[in-house]
Amino acid sequence: MIEPRFAWRIADPVTASAALVDAGAALGLGARAIGLLAGRGLTTAAELTAFFAEPLTVLHDPRLLPDADVFGARIGRARANGELVMVFGDFDADGLTGLAILVRTLRRLGIATLSYVPSRLDEGHGLSLQAVEAAREAGAAVIVTVDCGSTSVAEIGAAQDAGIDVLVTDHHRLPTELPAAVAIVNPQRADSRYPERRLAGSGVAFKLAQLLLADEPGGPEAALDLADLATIGSIADLVPVLGETRAIVRLGLARIAATPRPGIAALLASANVRPNASDVETLSFAVAPRINAAGRVGESRAAAALLLTDDRDEADRLAAELEAANKTRRDLTSQAMGEARAAVAGSASAETSAPPGSAGNGRETGEDAATPRAIHATIVHGPWPVGIVGLVASKLVEDHGKPAIVGADLGDVIRASCRSNGLLDLGATLDACGDLFLRHGGHAGAAGFEIEAARWPEFVATFDVLAASSVPADPRLPLAIDLSLPSLDVDYALHRDLRRLDPCGIGNPEPLLVVEGLTVTRVRAASGGHTQLTLKRRLDVLDGIAFGRSDLAETVHEGDRVDVVARLTSRTFGGYESLQLDIRDVATAGMHARPVGDVGIGSDVAGTATEPPILVVGAAP
Repeated sequence: MIEPRFAWRIADPVTASAALVDAGAALGLGARAIGLLAGRGLTTAAELTAFFAEPLTVLHDPRLLPDADVFGARIGRARANGELVMVFGDFDADGLTGLAILVRTLRRLGIATLSYVPSRLDEGHGLSLQAVEAAREAGAAVIVTVDCGSTSVAEIGAAQDAGIDVLVTDHHRLPTELPAAVAIVNPQRADSRYPERRLAGSGVAFKLAQLLLADEPGGPEAALDLADLATIGSIADLVPVLGETRAIVRLGLARIAATPRPGIAALLASANVRPNASDVETLSFAVAPRINAAGRVGESRAAAALLLTDDRDEADRLAAELEAANKTRRDLTSQAMGEARAAVAGSASAETSAPPGSAGNGRETGEDAATPRAIHATIVHGPWPVGIVGLVASKLVEDHGKPAIVGADLGDVIRASCRSNGLLDLGATLDACGDLFLRHGGHAGAAGFEIEAARWPEFVATFDVLAASSVPADPRLPLAIDLSLPSLDVDYALHRDLRRLDPCGIGNPEPLLVVEGLTVTRVRAASGGHTQLTLKRRLDVLDGIAFGRSDLAETVHEGDRVDVVARLTSRTFGGYESLQLDIRDVATAGMHARPVGDVGIGSDVAGTATEPPILVVGAAP
């Protein structure tokens, strides 16, 4: 018996309406793709049509953003009066790309602009008093924040005292007490009329570029030309690739493929990625980490300079700096990951080996005996660089399927990064214990805080209680599966339809299929910890590769009858295209029943009588 590593969450049936089927057929979609999208929430003809509409038609009017008029007027006054404007961008890829968007926009308007990127270690997230002082010394009349500022009450108050106007542009959740900024442009505001609340910080910056350049000669085109930067920032910040963000990403990928700006071209070259091969995955795993790397192991100024330069030689030099920083980041992460895993394992071992009635020592790296061991989350801290604890937290979520919090010891305080398992809203949970923190903030999926080291045990106990609701009955990480079908129904028509869902990412993941009833004819361990499988249908075979699944070379054998969870791909060799399976998991055939109503079908030719008029596939919970 081959047991799956993951908990398979096969979609429940969804009945597509006749109008939805007709709309899908008009778009050239087969019934399986229509049903899949209905399961993901596109249940009306209008929603389905909008999903595939030209991206320019999906972009909203930036004047609908809260305080957009105030923002535009204050920038207009700075332009008229010849005032200096400081653009303050957070040190991650979202903040840096957003900074580059607004600096480029303001300079196009002829406004003298100073860019400022804070130190992750010395200043942390959010507008800093050091930045306010730097703006005062430089004679700046205005500070524009990017991807931050909604919680910077004291810092904006200090700027106000110095006679500096602050314009906040942000996308994070807002606190009860708002800062005294001249404008707070944040689609999360309760009074926002903006149709899209899920923009990244760089997405908000892109919309403000559209606002500021709308009436300039060549301005609308120049604003759209910045979509590549907003695309990278949005993908890096794990914003859902849906709605307006999907439109921005489509525009940005086209820009990168056609004529990448020097900084992006240099980063792609460092990662050995051709511009016309760029997609959400390559930007997420090749470009964004290199932009983030400088801030994780040092300062982010080189990354900002890279995104602002139009000189390819300078871009190549700066990209080389980021490449070196990225290597250092990988080494530090690997070391910290090993130590964190050992600390978690040691804590669990101490708990289980404690005498009956004892609480165990509950200690993890850097903790004392008073610290309880969390049950419903993975919580650990240690002497690790602030810039890599978020990466470690993400890995621990993969390891244990629970929310993870990893803290960096900074003397009397601990600065921590949090990552969700997809079931716990971290932003809301941290708000619920906010009285413990020196500061905190973030999203549902990722957040952070700073706390006095002495209060860490209290935090662990409090957070563990709050996280109890997020622990699933099945401890395995879930795989959300869109469609389960017999292996003979895997065909080129389905592959073409699924590719039309691109660009895929958070919120619009690449479809995962259960391909049923395959016979293993070959198993081979591949270099890099991968496993290659050759899988027979009736008369032909499908080649599959399971990246990072070296275990399958030991557990799967020739002759086994299996079902696999996979992404359907293709490759062309010698002029011939062949379907392939990017395998995520394997189980003995028949272990997972297909949802009632989900039927296998043959060739996907839209509108033909060979397809059922309604296909039933839904999104996993």
